[in-house]
Amino acid sequence: MNLKDLLGTFNQGKSTARSHMKNLIEMAAVDGNFDDIEYDLLKSIAKRNGISEGKLKEIRTNPNHVKFEVPTDANEKFHQLYDLVHMMTVDKNVHSEEMKLSHIFAVKFGYKRDMITELIETIQGNIEHGQSHEEAMKRAIRLIS
Repeated sequence: MNLKDLLGTFNQGKSTARSHMKNLIEMAAVDGNFDDIEYDLLKSIAKRNGISEGKLKEIRTNPNHVKFEVPTDANEKFHQLYDLVHMMTVDKNVHSEEMKLSHIFAVKFGYKRDMITELIETIQGNIEHGQSHEEAMKRAIRLIS
């Protein structure tokens, strides 16, 4: 892999991370209440993805400047869906619009429609029990393969 390919991979990863932040912001706001606990989770996920708080604020202020991108890696797709479900459940009040949006993202990520509800419920259960992305993925592997 040459330098141009490496830079392309890095830039795709960064744009996918920005798209993920936009998706998380949309999830947090869809119920009409973007509260502090959701913003704290957003900042934590942004940091894990190499997105500064300044960049996060820019994405939140100008979401139309960020193009939706589906991650190409299966693990990254799962991690993003996990984060979206986590954002949906972090305030302990799952709104119907949040659930609809989580289903939309799961479809966009290419998950089988007939397994999405069970997949989201599996992820929710794992989050409630404090399990990591990796532990949740182990439990959900039969649904996503």
